[in-house]
Amino acid sequence: MSQEIRNLEPKALWNFFADINAVPRASKKEEKIIAHIVAFGEKLGLETKLDTAQNVLIKKAATQGMENRKTVVLQAHLDMVHQKNNSSDFNFDTQGIVMQISNGWVHAKETTLGADNGIGVAAIMSVLASKDIAHPSIEALFTVDEETGMTGAMGLKPNYLNGEILLNLDTEDDDEISIGCAGGVDITATGTYQEYPIVDQSIAYQISVDGLQGGHSGMDIHKGFGNANKIMNRLLWEGHQNFDVAIAHLKGGGLRNAIPRECKATIVLHEKFQNTFEHAFYSWGKRISKEFQTLEKNLCIDLQPIKLPEKTMAKEAQRKLIMSIYGCFNGVFRMNPTMPDLVETSNNMARITVENGTIEIANLCRSFSESGKENLSNAIQSTFELADLKVHISGDYPGWEPNTETKILAVLKNTYENMFAETPKIQACHAGLECGILGNNYPNMEMISFGPTIRGAHSPDEKANISSTQKFWAYLTEILKNIPDK
Repeated sequence: MSQEIRNLEPKALWNFFADINAVPRASKKEEKIIAHIVAFGEKLGLETKLDTAQNVLIKKAATQGMENRKTVVLQAHLDMVHQKNNSSDFNFDTQGIVMQISNGWVHAKETTLGADNGIGVAAIMSVLASKDIAHPSIEALFTVDEETGMTGAMGLKPNYLNGEILLNLDTEDDDEISIGCAGGVDITATGTYQEYPIVDQSIAYQISVDGLQGGHSGMDIHKGFGNANKIMNRLLWEGHQNFDVAIAHLKGGGLRNAIPRECKATIVLHEKFQNTFEHAFYSWGKRISKEFQTLEKNLCIDLQPIKLPEKTMAKEAQRKLIMSIYGCFNGVFRMNPTMPDLVETSNNMARITVENGTIEIANLCRSFSESGKENLSNAIQSTFELADLKVHISGDYPGWEPNTETKILAVLKNTYENMFAETPKIQACHAGLECGILGNNYPNMEMISFGPTIRGAHSPDEKANISSTQKFWAYLTEILKNIPDK
């Protein structure tokens, strides 16, 4: 399968992509991919450095005749989101991504592909390794931990880079040029609860919600996809209200930047309710499935009898938990009032874990507006504190304010129009890009973001379009030829 990928054009890019996809590279576990990129730079005989945040910087001199052009920073992040289907036994710590080709797209078998941001990394590697591509002086910056905190970008020191222009290769539609992005903040609610032994004449079930699309909690939040955690809570609410259901275990979602696709709960109730509960449950499931039938055709809401657990939550703690999850806002909170179709503020209830007397609920709140981010963060915090949960705010990072007057934007726009005979979309994105953080220490650096068409990022449905990747590569190399003089 990897050989099939390696035969795609442009071969250099796809071969480098296959190489890095053979290396485990989860956020905060990037040791192997860092070593791989350092060895790559050193093998080329290029100046290769590792900073205190573990970002890799590789420098390449300008090609002949390009020495007087502005130095360009080519930037992408090394880490990828590790998500897989619940049915998969794939081990991200030891296995390389298994890639496949289908209908003009490259995708992975039951896991995320890593095209976000592996295609960008592979493109930069291709430029560094090339001997026939005209370009100005290059500073290739490979950052770490973009997906779970952007600590690589945050740790980059002032004066470490000399470039005047930064090309971030982390956008997911090939006809778009991004000039701004939302900031974000992690909101985590935690708590403890008492557990009580199971009473006599009880039965237990496992409830499962799965088959949802999931996706990127920034790029896809406006699409109305189902959130497995919120759907599960609707079922638990009904069970709690009508059948005195007790929760023994609840687990859903994963990473904060991925819309949760799956959630499972273990519940207990009196055996006298068995028939009426099962009938009611499937009625609730049908009603919810009907709501999502146009978007979530594979949604599965299931109920299976299981062995009784040893303990369940105390009733009052359970009541407050269910109410707080119901009350916590999820999805698009506000659209931007000045840019059409742009989400300004949102929240993703990404992960819920309730087990062994402990509760953790992880959210990611995004906004272009610092005051808007604070407003929604305060609302979420208030909701959980009313349920006697403790709330921790962390990982706050700034947005990237759009600027339509930069010279590099004019270069990209003109180059695109000349190459493809159409006008690109100039826009900001609701996803978090590292440009906002990098701009804090490099306020005079012109920044812009673009990339190939990728779908389903942060989910096992992630896929990269082959023809779009060819278009992106041709566009990137042409941009490098048109960088303005110093």
